[in-house]
Amino acid sequence: MDLLCKSHKLELESRSYCSILQLCADIKSLHDGRKVHSVICSNGIEIDGMLGSKLVFMYVSCGNLAEGRRVFDKIANEKVFLWNLLINEYAKIGNYKESMFLYKRMQELGIKANSYTFSCVLKCFSALGSVVEGERVHGYLLRLGFGSYNTVVNSLISFYFRSGRIESARKLFDELSDRDVISWNSMISGYVANGFAAKGLEIFKEMLGLGIRVDLATMVSVLAACTNIGIPLLGRALHAYAIKSRFDREIIFNNTLLDVYAKCGDMDGAIQVFENMDERSVVSWTSMIAGYVREGLSEKAIEIFREMRREGINPDIFTITSILHACACGGSLENGMEVHNYITENNMQSSLFVSNALMDMYAKCGSMENAHSCLFSDACKGHCLMEYHDWSLAALDRGREIHSHILRNGLSSDRYVANALADMYVKCGALVLARSLFDKIPVKDLVSWTVMIAGYGMHGFGSEAVATFNEMRHAGIEPDEVSFISILYACSHSGLLDEGRKFFNIMRNDCSIEPKLEHYACMVDLLARSGKLSKAYSFIEKMPIEPDATIWGSLLCGCRIYHDVKLAEKVAEHVFELEPENTGYYVLLANIYAEAEKWEEVQKLRKRIGRYGLRKNPGCSWIEIKGKVHIFVARNNSHPQAKKIEYLLKKLRKKMKEEGYFPKMRYALINADEMEKEVALCGHSEKLAMAFGILSLPPSKTIRVTKNLRVCGDCHEMAKFMSKTVGREIVLRDSNRFHHFKDGYCSCRGYW
Repeated sequence: MDLLCKSHKLELESRSYCSILQLCADIKSLHDGRKVHSVICSNGIEIDGMLGSKLVFMYVSCGNLAEGRRVFDKIANEKVFLWNLLINEYAKIGNYKESMFLYKRMQELGIKANSYTFSCVLKCFSALGSVVEGERVHGYLLRLGFGSYNTVVNSLISFYFRSGRIESARKLFDELSDRDVISWNSMISGYVANGFAAKGLEIFKEMLGLGIRVDLATMVSVLAACTNIGIPLLGRALHAYAIKSRFDREIIFNNTLLDVYAKCGDMDGAIQVFENMDERSVVSWTSMIAGYVREGLSEKAIEIFREMRREGINPDIFTITSILHACACGGSLENGMEVHNYITENNMQSSLFVSNALMDMYAKCGSMENAHSCLFSDACKGHCLMEYHDWSLAALDRGREIHSHILRNGLSSDRYVANALADMYVKCGALVLARSLFDKIPVKDLVSWTVMIAGYGMHGFGSEAVATFNEMRHAGIEPDEVSFISILYACSHSGLLDEGRKFFNIMRNDCSIEPKLEHYACMVDLLARSGKLSKAYSFIEKMPIEPDATIWGSLLCGCRIYHDVKLAEKVAEHVFELEPENTGYYVLLANIYAEAEKWEEVQKLRKRIGRYGLRKNPGCSWIEIKGKVHIFVARNNSHPQAKKIEYLLKKLRKKMKEEGYFPKMRYALINADEMEKEVALCGHSEKLAMAFGILSLPPSKTIRVTKNLRVCGDCHEMAKFMSKTVGREIVLRDSNRFHHFKDGYCSCRGYW
């Protein structure tokens, strides 16, 4: 730098400036690099070609990407190296769109990409979830002859794994003749990341059998597989292998090994690894804390946290949430408040995860006032509402606020967050938004697919649920018992009898999953809803496990749909024996009697309910208007707009009669004359809520109503008529499912 400053304009060649810029880049001295740039400019030297490239390289190497880009944009550069450098640097900071912009600009200018370009571009497409664009690049690089390059094929394998295209990744690997350790590692980590840890271990065994030398990345991926499967013995074997191969000196390996022992419940093994570590990072300490919490040893977790602080290690968000969970489980309010002080001092309260953990800690320690004060924004209030009342459509606006908060804080790329958001939209009745979010998840795991399958089933779109389930299997994701519950539920609520039977057989025969009570309940429900009541009864009798009240209750619901009083009485006795205090089943049988106008039997059941001291939950419905939740109870006229609601319902009822629709009196469930029955029907809570929505919401706004009980047949008909007459979409969620009413039709098609 001294020589540079003493030199005159004409004494130095361009390559001399390049040499000193390279030196600045090597030692990461941005301050000196700026000085060199200043000298070059003051000497009037043209910045182009090699000098311009070296300036860009210096700025990027010294961490000033913005300044490097400014220089890059001013020079005419045809060197692929520099384009790759910028594409890669933007990818490192998560600005994948800018990387893609540079790649497209590079193509427009006719600059030939090399293997490194394609490797980086494929990583960007993986991160963006751009499967189609990634496949186009795959085709393009094959035409250019890069299909045999290891670095490119390895990147393609990773791309397909991250996109959930497991079969495509496997095919590439099988066709690769010259596999290196990265190829094997890509397969192991890809299988593990997609929930196929056993497959990853198979690849590892094959790798060892062929004598392929493993590296640190291999060991870390295999240890992650041990954690997922829960095989501590294999973890111990790998531990021994690592000691012989000197991997145990690497902190990343030790942290992963520590995590294996802790998550497999072997805290003695975890302690041994922890105490033998030459260097401990925040990850090491956090794994120990989390391990103790999982084992229910909250005091030990708190002790480790204090030791960590004494060692001068600063906790991160994961440490904080783990220690707060320890305080919550141990009921240690004083320690929790101490952690809260640390959070405030270090400005960590803006994290949604930290705030949620704080609320949970205070609530479980009995300090509800402090729990409330932890709500740092309306978004968190919405989060609480969804966590404890995810059945409420009133949470949709709050859910959207949280979604906005997630987007602002760059959390949308987290798969767990995306899955939770999709689940929230499903449960709040916004199925289109849930699907849109699902489509944007770059790497869909089993949870992602199950959320959508369950969502379609809950909303009555059985065919879509079946298509999604088949798409999941085609993508190489194997269903588990929860996925099968979701698809069987979807089939039963859409009357897809053959499809339901097929999936039940696939579960048992192809996937070797032994059906549980929930699966049997879905099958009974499917048969009962399809009118196969005798077959459902026979199915229950042949079950290898003892049926519970839910299973008999599903058949009882079928008896109500098809008005089979005799079978209902037989089934009800099984239900009453199993759950004698469940009022719902008594009411269900009473409804069956009432619909058959067996009023003496209804009276006997009511006396029986009274004798046992049981109480029926009153029917209520609610709707959110401008942030306020309005609750309606059957035949309650206390609402401020009760008269307007009553007038609108009478007007609609009159119009229904004019068009040939007549009230379904059997749903009144009272022994009275026709007029009294009609009055009773008009007072059902869901009708009141829907009418209030029509009166209060703008014409373009969807009316969203929730009911705590099953919607009655008359209200169902009324909702269809309302949607057609007033030209409004109505979404009604009852205790069973969602009903989407539009243009006089319902998504349930009569199956509810």
